[in-house]
Amino acid sequence: MWARRNLPCRPCINSETRTKALMVRIARREVLKRLAGGALAASCAWTHATAAAVPDLRYRPESGARLRFMRWKNLAQGDADQWMANTLKFTQLTGVPVQVENITLEETWAKAAVSANVGAGPDIVMGVGGQPQLYAEKCLDLSELAEYLGSKYGGWYDAVKLLCMTGNRWIAVGSGFLTSCVVYRESLVKAAGFSAIPRDLSGFLELCRALKANGTPAGMALGNASIDATAWCHWLLWAHGGRLVDENERVTINSEPTIAALEYAKALYPTFIANTLSWHDASNNNAFLAGQIGLTYNGISIYYVAKTSTEPKLKAIAADIQHAHLPVGATGRPTELAVFAPLWVFNYTRFPNAAREYLRFMLEREQYETWQRASQGYFSQPLRAYESNAVWTEDPKQTPFRDGPGITLHTGYAGHPDAAATACAADFIVVNMIADAATGHLSAREAAARAEQRSRRHYRT
Repeated sequence: MWARRNLPCRPCINSETRTKALMVRIARREVLKRLAGGALAASCAWTHATAAAVPDLRYRPESGARLRFMRWKNLAQGDADQWMANTLKFTQLTGVPVQVENITLEETWAKAAVSANVGAGPDIVMGVGGQPQLYAEKCLDLSELAEYLGSKYGGWYDAVKLLCMTGNRWIAVGSGFLTSCVVYRESLVKAAGFSAIPRDLSGFLELCRALKANGTPAGMALGNASIDATAWCHWLLWAHGGRLVDENERVTINSEPTIAALEYAKALYPTFIANTLSWHDASNNNAFLAGQIGLTYNGISIYYVAKTSTEPKLKAIAADIQHAHLPVGATGRPTELAVFAPLWVFNYTRFPNAAREYLRFMLEREQYETWQRASQGYFSQPLRAYESNAVWTEDPKQTPFRDGPGITLHTGYAGHPDAAATACAADFIVVNMIADAATGHLSAREAAARAEQRSRRHYRT
């Protein structure tokens, strides 16, 4: 953190220059503190003037720096292509080569764990949910960078702070959220007797029953799918008032609201296409684009593929696709889960300044909004300023995905997204509980009791 570009690059710095540099640093920190303390909150909206008022921050990469970055690749090819283009731009500007390894989301759990344990591997990781909380003491402190970006771009969403901070220390920053929506064929929903997706649980169940009766069933993943199954199953639990734990971190998943959620799952499951119990994250995409289902819960990737395809059949599907948020249940407010993609740096890195500078560069507006647009909004923003990205309004079908970061809960709700909560999500405890009850493998009470037992192993209660 000492080697920033606002300091002279000469090997020797005289006392007068050193004093001036110190005053610049102090002034900048004071501005950041004031902005973080509420100056931004007093503004009605983020503006370019707000960003311009924040003192510039740069990190000078170490001599001979080179970085390894491990990230997971999704179904929107524009994501990987533009990320690589932005990375090449970073290398051209700084001289720091970055080796990007694209893997599956599931692989990040095992590979990150190995790297943390042996103290070697990628410098930077894109993970999922509260994953950096598992290695909190092995993550580089990113507090200064996080404060700078938050001050410049309208602030981080509350969910980002919960997932990226340990105490007052930022152990990660956010690359974005994988907001999911109900993805449906408008013509098929109308043929089932509905003009839109119902906003209540009973209406949503009736719609799914009508779709099944018409031979155009719904389909949602019930296998160990890190994004799709995790997202909709947690919504189902929360929409009925159920929780993994309470505010005091006491395991409360075995409750009457959970039983109600499981009974609903048991009624909903027969409206699904067969074999969703074995579905992974790409399965519902394939089924929807093949015309086998009329409704699912997914990120924007289904629409992305259909919209960017040159095949007449897929273009026709794209024209018929609409998106909506899931119904609101007993809580009276949205209870959705937008799967988070944190970025962290392991503290074994030999090039901490280069790693911080890479993250800063990639999350600045010029690079970030270009990347968002290239992936057609597959990643919803972690910083509030990027709500204004034209990707959300140039095609109204994409607009609902913009709102995920502001309404999302986290898998450890109503407690903290700590290591225990992250471990429970990685173990698919909520997903398996709902699958067991929905399919009749266990009764609702048996499934809830089993989930409670499994959760207590991680919460050590």
